Amino acid sequence: MNGLERKHDFHTVYDAQAMFRLILSATANPSREVNIQPFANKLYGPFPHLLAVAMALLDNEVSHCVRENSDLAEGIAALTLSPKEALKAADFVFVTDQEMLEDAVHRAKCGTLRDPHRSATLIIWNHSKEKCALWLTGPGIAGAVTWHTTKLARLALQAREAQGFEYPEGIDFLFISESGMLAAIPRLVRWEDAV
Repeated sequence: MNGLERKHDFHTVYDAQAMFRLILSATANPSREVNIQPFANKLYGPFPHLLAVAMALLDNEVSHCVRENSDLAEGIAALTLSPKEALKAADFVFVTDQEMLEDAVHRAKCGTLRDPHRSATLIIWNHSKEKCALWLTGPGIAGAVTWHTTKLARLALQAREAQGFEYPEGIDFLFISESGMLAAIPRLVRWEDAV
C-alpha cells in the first residue's frame, strides 16, 4: 500500500484548528518557530507538512496556486475545497522548488493601499541546507531579534524587498522545514544580515 492509498489520520476539525492556532502564534511572533511535525505525521503522500498547512488555511472561500508540483497540487485538491487560481490572483501560493521562488514573489498579489490584507501568503518548503542569521524588526518584535534560518529564506526576503512595495502592501511568508518547524515572516517585518 503506498502513501496515497492510506487513509489520513488528520482530523479536519480538531487538528485543523490546532494547526491554525500554531500558525497564528508564529505569525504574531515573527522568527519564533512552531512544530507542526505531529500534524504532518497524520498525513500521507508527498509534502505532508504543506498539506497540514493547507488543511488549516484553505477552504472554499480562498484560492490557491501550487507552483510546478503536481503531487502537492493533487494532494491539496483531494483534501480541501479551495479553488485553484492563477498565481497573480491566488490567496495562498505553495512553492517547493527554489527555482520558482523569485518568480512567485514577483507575481504574487500584494494587496492595495486600501486593502493591504488582500495580499498573498507564500508557503515555502524551506529545505535549503545553507544557514544564515538575519536581524528582524517590525510588528510583533520587541526591538530586534536574530533569526537563524537558511539562505533560501533570505532569498525570499530579498526578492520581496526588491519589489519595493508601498507601505502597507506586501506579501506574507510561511517557511516550513523538513523537520516540521514553521516560521512566519509577515509583510511588514524588515530584515538585514546579522553581523
